[in-house]
Amino acid sequence: MLSDILVPMDDSEQAGRALEYALENNPDAEVTVLHVVGVPSMMMGDAVGLTLEDDLDDAAAERAAGVFERAREIAAERDREIETTVGIGHPARNIIDRAEAYDAVIIGSHGQDWSRATRQFLVGNVAETVSKRASIPVTIVR
Repeated sequence: MLSDILVPMDDSEQAGRALEYALENNPDAEVTVLHVVGVPSMMMGDAVGLTLEDDLDDAAAERAAGVFERAREIAAERDREIETTVGIGHPARNIIDRAEAYDAVIIGSHGQDWSRATRQFLVGNVAETVSKRASIPVTIVR
């Protein structure tokens, strides 16, 4: 039985489905939603934008607020509470680095609605990378 689950989320439909799956199939588990900001891109836009902020932690929390609001709504619909945490940098690396503190990772099959080729080129397939490199079980939800 799982007691601590990490659910990485962005604003994609698949990420929402992963959270729904985690909450519905693990009613007694503590669920933590992770949102990673400052995602590297070809032009380093988001990552560079964060480094220019006066307070990096506040800026990251502000960028994660919409995702966390949606996550809390999903949890409330199921009469559950969740924890939230913000990562900064590359999503797969953040998830893998944090994974050891949890019993499992439940992640959406793919993130933001970019084309597959663009997603692979810019940030790689996060779910695939996490499933190959995490030291704990990973469930990929479509």
